[in-house]
Amino acid sequence: MAKIYDSITELVGETPLVHLHRYEEKENVQANILAKFEYFNPSGSVKDRAALNIIEEAEKRGDIKPGMTLIDYTSGNTGIGEATFANAKGYKFVAVIQPQVSVERSQILKALGAELLQVTDVPGFAEMLKTGLSLEGLYKVMHDFAESNGWYYLNQCADPANSEAHIKGTGPEIWEATGGKVDYVVQLVGTGGTLSGLAKFFREKNPDVKIIGAQPADISLKNPNFPDRNTIDGVLKFDGVPDDKVPQLFKIFNTKYDECFNVVAEDAYETGRKLVKEEGFFVGQSAGAALWTATQIAKRPEAKGKNIVVILADNAFKYLSTNMYR
Repeated sequence: MAKIYDSITELVGETPLVHLHRYEEKENVQANILAKFEYFNPSGSVKDRAALNIIEEAEKRGDIKPGMTLIDYTSGNTGIGEATFANAKGYKFVAVIQPQVSVERSQILKALGAELLQVTDVPGFAEMLKTGLSLEGLYKVMHDFAESNGWYYLNQCADPANSEAHIKGTGPEIWEATGGKVDYVVQLVGTGGTLSGLAKFFREKNPDVKIIGAQPADISLKNPNFPDRNTIDGVLKFDGVPDDKVPQLFKIFNTKYDECFNVVAEDAYETGRKLVKEEGFFVGQSAGAALWTATQIAKRPEAKGKNIVVILADNAFKYLSTNMYR
């Protein structure tokens, strides 16, 4: 039966879940690694889900209407999704870009017609960063800046619609694809929307599902004093951090996870290179980190025969300027 779509917004979700047979064999593991390839979303990442849901929920509330200007703070992927759907729905979009992200992310945002600002363009932002980014501080400077310009702040870091996109989309897709046979779910954290949403969905479906997070090791965190170090773009530490740096969405959804892995960038990069050689899938830095984490779990004796679902957030085309594929 023919199927013609009317908008790019209709293409979000229903991404493939793939059993990585060849990769498993190469790594000599006896668990089933099932990769959710989120770069099949229309703008190329898992963040399309949150971006679209945040905009559409704001529309339902009557907070925004076409012709308005939307703004958000972004490491790239959410902003790219927001810019994409803003175009499709008749909004303008302004992105305040996180420092030190890959150049491709900024190039894509510009190509989409977004106005691209640095943190130094936002009053009070640079001063806040001197003491470390806090989510409360982020909200204040971004909200005040948006209000002063007559713009609408999408606030991906604290909008429940971010997590809800995974409660109503990603989670059910995984559950249906596996027939409910899920033992572990592995993901990294930026805003915390994916982990908080999937944790809520799977805890309600089966409390025995293990929710596994991963974060950059300290040596792989962005640091202006070490601009040339290898890092994992677009994700943050969330485990063992001060309360003001715990994702707001974790607090909103009372998120609990079972384990957190610290991932060194070089391990993430090597894992991504292995995947493309063994399976042909060309993934980004956080996807490499997520797969490395899933592989460590798969090597455990108790994981034999278990299903490990791993969220692979995006593809490698945003990272060709980095050391990952050089």
